[in-house]
Order: sequence, then structure tokens, then C-alpha cells
Amino acid sequence: MKLESILLPGVDPTRPLVIAGPCSAETEEQVMETAKELAADGIKIMRAGIWKPRTKPGGFEGIGSEGLQWLKRVKQETGMYVSTEVATQKHVYEALKYGVDLLWIGARTTANPFAVQEIAEALQGVDIPVLVKNPVNPDLELWIGALERLSNVGLTRIGAIHRGFSSFDKKIYRNLPQWHIPIELKRRYPDLPIICDPSHIGGKRDLIQPLSQQAMDLGFEGLIIETHCNPDCAWSDAAQQVTPPRLKEILANLVIRDGNKQTTEDLTALRRQIDELDDQLLELIAKRMRISQEIGTFKKEHGMTIVQTDRYDEILSKRIAQATEMKMNPEFMRVILEAIHEESVRVQLDILNK
Repeated sequence: MKLESILLPGVDPTRPLVIAGPCSAETEEQVMETAKELAADGIKIMRAGIWKPRTKPGGFEGIGSEGLQWLKRVKQETGMYVSTEVATQKHVYEALKYGVDLLWIGARTTANPFAVQEIAEALQGVDIPVLVKNPVNPDLELWIGALERLSNVGLTRIGAIHRGFSSFDKKIYRNLPQWHIPIELKRRYPDLPIICDPSHIGGKRDLIQPLSQQAMDLGFEGLIIETHCNPDCAWSDAAQQVTPPRLKEILANLVIRDGNKQTTEDLTALRRQIDELDDQLLELIAKRMRISQEIGTFKKEHGMTIVQTDRYDEILSKRIAQATEMKMNPEFMRVILEAIHEESVRVQLDILNK
């Protein structure tokens, strides 16, 4: 992908990019009140959902094109840039007609290659920043595919938004961060700007501060945070929106680390230890897999089934208990053990089927 800056003129390139505003544009008064508060606090880019894809029919699905007139007024009266989500070719044409400065593609749309291609073709020849949220499911290739579709029609001002991934097993987050996925995206495309959407990851306003800090610690280029003049009365996603004063506090308390600082000798030594330990881990895992192969051969010769559930349960419970005693995260250990077990089963099935 050929990439250029997504920054708009007048936006400070030395600070994290911040996009803020309500989940949905509800009324002209709500949009203007929120915009004026944000502008007074120095926010340069306002967001507002004009069209809202809802999980089920019957909910508020956005005010529609009428709200674009309100965003145009925001630009005229505050000097802010304005941004919104687009999901169809018609949305693109409408947003451009009213002078929207930045567009993003939502998670549900990213999951649909036909829809992304339609949007890309509608944007061909347009010089505007376009951000792509990760798809609902944790599929890095699908995310990259959406970015490539935009690049293939000549767009260069492209960025990504990490908004977390849906999971049937809900825990503290609305959408699981799975930070390793955007980190891998950045590894493959080092020049690709990635900003974080802590509102959709957390689903609760109390989680926005810590998630924003984590994103900064991981080197994300910015944040998109849902901000509403009266969030408790919001027509959509009320629980995850903050007030402009609270947003100001969140941003003021962020610790921004310099990722370009020269690595110290102490850090180099610690990293060398990590490398040595990783080598040892790989050797141990390889040895374990060789033993799994021997077990697979034994089971084949004696007509035994591959999976012995009692044994697996014993390993899980014992090792997780040991990890807990060693002050390790038991859920982390569960994930590691399940991955090792899955690979062991695969190895033994290969032997059985030879």
C-alpha cells in the first residue's frame, strides 16, 4: 500500500490524533452543544454517526442526511473538521456533498468485501482520509483486504481503527481488545496509522481511560472517543460515551511515551534475556511435541482414541493451579495449554491417518 499522512491541516502532528463526538447525531442542538464544548477544549476533529447499523431492527438507525447539515454548521461555526461512518456508495456521495473531511468504514461493513469495494470505487479520485475499523470477528486478513481495496483504487490517506472483536463469551469488555492483532497489522505495515476506539472496546465509560493509556503505551497514533453533551440521555450507546469535560481529563492524564528514544543498555540486556528464554521455550515445546508423536504412535499400535479427556482435564487443572501459585494469570495459562493440546491432537491425528 502506498501511504500518506491522514492528518488534516492544522492538526498537531506531535500529539496523538483525537477524534471525538457523539455516537449518533440526534438533534441539531445536541450536535452543536457538543461541538462547541469540544472546540473550546482544543479538539480539532468531531465525529458523529449519521447512519447507524444496528444489530436488530427497531432501534435508532441514525438521523440520516439531515444530520450532515448540522455537521456543516459545526465546520462553519467552530472551524472543526467533521467525520462520519459510511457503509454504502450513497453514504459516500452524501457525505462528500456536505463537505465531510474524514470518513471511516465500520466493523460490520469491513466484514463485507462487496460493500468495501463499492465504497472504494465511490471514493476513487477523492483526496480524503479514510479509516477502516477492524471486522467484527478477529480476522486480520479480512481487515487487510479492506485496506487493500481502498489502496487499489488509488487512495493513499488510509488508516486503521482498532475497536476490538466480538465474542460470545462476554467479560469486562464489550469487544475483546486482542491487542496482538493490531500489533501484527502494524508489523506488516509499519507506516499504517492505527488509532484506537476505546469506547467500543470497553463499552463502559469507566474503561475508556485505561484503554486509552494502553493504546498509547502500544504506540497507537490516536484515539476516537465517543463524547456527548448529555451521555446518559444518548439515543445509542449511552453507557460508553463521556462528557467533554471528562474527555478533557482523560486526555490530560495520558502519558505519551517517546517510541523513538534510544534503547538503554539495561533494556538491551533484558531483551537479550528474553531472547535466550524464548530459545529455551522453543526447544522445550519441540521436545514436548516429539513426545506427543511417540504417544500418538503408541495409541495407534494399541487401538486407543486420540483424546483422553480425563488426562486433559488433569493437565489443565494441575498446570493452571501451578501457574496461579507462581503469580501468573490463570487465563493466560489456559490459552497456552489449550493451544499446546490442540497441536498435540493434530500431530497424533497425522500419525493415526498415515
